[in-house]
Amino acid sequence: MWGAPLEDVHACQRELEQHLEQVNIVGKELGLGFAGIGYEPKWPLSARPSMPKARYDVLEGFLSETGQSNSGFDTMYQTCTQQVNLDYESEQDMINKLRVGLSFQPLATALFATSPFSEGKPTGNLSHRSLTWTRFDDKRTGELPFVFDDDFGFEKYAEYALNVPMLMVYRNGNWKDVTGASFKDFMVGKLEEFPGQLATKNDWMNHLGNIYPEVRLKKYLEMRGADCGPAPFLNALPALWVGLLYDDQSLKACLDIIQDWTNDERDMLRTKAPKHGLQVPFRNGLLQHVAQDVVKLAKEGLSRRGRNEDQFLAPLEEVAATGVTLAHRMLDLYENKWDRKVDPIFHELRL
Repeated sequence: MWGAPLEDVHACQRELEQHLEQVNIVGKELGLGFAGIGYEPKWPLSARPSMPKARYDVLEGFLSETGQSNSGFDTMYQTCTQQVNLDYESEQDMINKLRVGLSFQPLATALFATSPFSEGKPTGNLSHRSLTWTRFDDKRTGELPFVFDDDFGFEKYAEYALNVPMLMVYRNGNWKDVTGASFKDFMVGKLEEFPGQLATKNDWMNHLGNIYPEVRLKKYLEMRGADCGPAPFLNALPALWVGLLYDDQSLKACLDIIQDWTNDERDMLRTKAPKHGLQVPFRNGLLQHVAQDVVKLAKEGLSRRGRNEDQFLAPLEEVAATGVTLAHRMLDLYENKWDRKVDPIFHELRL
């Protein structure tokens, strides 16, 4: 589901309610239900039906050729994220928001963790969805350390994207496999599969859509670090980022928090947050302590907007205060109430 641009978090909530009402009507007719969870908890990939897509055929070929088929197919077919897209006003505003977004994605991974199971058993990770992304093609995923360079801007991001190998081109209603080709060649008519054809704006947008960093830069910033979850958490995600990034005071405070973080520290948080959540040791404390400060900043930012949006942060305030995620709760129920079965998830987290 892609939502329309909206004015505030209340509008996000209304759109979500309408969407869930519609899909549940259709689902009921088909005998289907929908659960808010980040990773398929019960069935193996081999038992997973999929919607035929020509685009996915190209991706499957790419993953097989690069030896990433196991983890890559899991990422493609077994994961479910919730995302929020945020505007920026200028190049500097983009830089500030992208830096905060990348730094705090591990926080989002921990706060929204709902995927501790795979094939009916605990995986040892709180967000198994996020872990699969750390194993995906590292040329097009992960952290972007150059974003924190003094000379970073639109041009440097464009150069990064241009240097990411292409996957496919859309022509005449079909996706054409051009795996490994250079977009720079395409721009000057030297793409082998389409000799003499020049890349279009749509080709560029499609290429950007085949790059999967933790925050993706397009005409907006796409936050990609959170597991899908139940409705209160789905509403909490836009509330978190709006409170942090759409209020000047909160945004400045976030920049102050991260101003001396190193790329190694950011990479460490991204690597460890999927497994340990908020209990990752960080500097003189835990990631949980950072989360408490960040959720507080988000609440203050929403309060200053004066739209009564801070109520949507309640689920995150509880997780940050206790360090107990939905994934922790599910693991406890699995051991003590569900008879070590994951089937009750489909009721507990039903949307």
